[in-house]
Amino acid sequence: MSRQINQPSNQIKLTNVSLVRLKKNKKRFEIACYKNKVLEWRSGIETDLDNVLQIPNVFLNVSKGQTAPTAELAKAFGKDVPLNDIILEILNKGELQVGDKERAAQLERVHNEVISIVASKLVDPRTKRVYTTGMIEKALDMLSSQAHQEREAAASGAGSKEKSPAAPGTPASGENGEAKPRPAKEHVWTGVVTTKSAKSQALEAMKALIAHQPIPVSRARMRLRITCSTNVLKQKAPKSSSGAAKEDAEGEQKAPGTIKDVILGYVEQVENQDVLGSEWEVVGFVEPGAFKGLSNFIANETKGQGRVEVLDMAVTHED
Repeated sequence: MSRQINQPSNQIKLTNVSLVRLKKNKKRFEIACYKNKVLEWRSGIETDLDNVLQIPNVFLNVSKGQTAPTAELAKAFGKDVPLNDIILEILNKGELQVGDKERAAQLERVHNEVISIVASKLVDPRTKRVYTTGMIEKALDMLSSQAHQEREAAASGAGSKEKSPAAPGTPASGENGEAKPRPAKEHVWTGVVTTKSAKSQALEAMKALIAHQPIPVSRARMRLRITCSTNVLKQKAPKSSSGAAKEDAEGEQKAPGTIKDVILGYVEQVENQDVLGSEWEVVGFVEPGAFKGLSNFIANETKGQGRVEVLDMAVTHED
């Protein structure tokens, strides 16, 4: 004989759910979403809200099925704000609640993406060859361990100073009682997090690797084609362009010279250059950090008669 199980008609069973929480006006509001759909929505892959929400409603507690009263929503989000707008605000700004396994998997995905981006953008400056992802990972681990050790040392040092302050007249650091100047803020790498995009974290990782050099690294150079009318090349460059001029043997800044001189000043290595009719063309390698200055100079000083074309974003050599 079969048994029938009666359940309350208003009970909604949520399965495979991800919660997004937003605290506003000292109240916590939640929405119930399908797993993996929140990140797809935020990255623009998913555009249909119905595919993201399990229930188009706002809750105080999803697990208990406790919906948010209209008065509470109005108090927190404003009067006459449509429910859909409130849901979108929670979805876009709220904190995604995930389990330990899902969080670990997400962290691993971001970690692998960061390592992959960094490995494709950095090279050994001597050979111009890329490093393996394993080498990049080890180098970043070294920086992360160093950063954590320095934090612990700083924390213990601060504690000892509070317990035993230096005697009056004792130099804090440096000689002759002069205070040692605080170093400029350096690029610090403490590891991958899930709250930032992989692209932005890869940029931070590259800056840290270049600043600290746990292994010899430099940004892979860009390969560009620069073309300009020969009529413009011989014109004198403005003094404001002196930043692009190279230093002479005695370390003094040379005058910017002509438009052509300034353009070539940005190019680290010329692959070839030629004059085709009334147009000069040069193909060469430029450090990524110089690309914006070069582009701005050509846009502002060639009167529309020059242009820059990117042939390769990152020139590397692979075994």
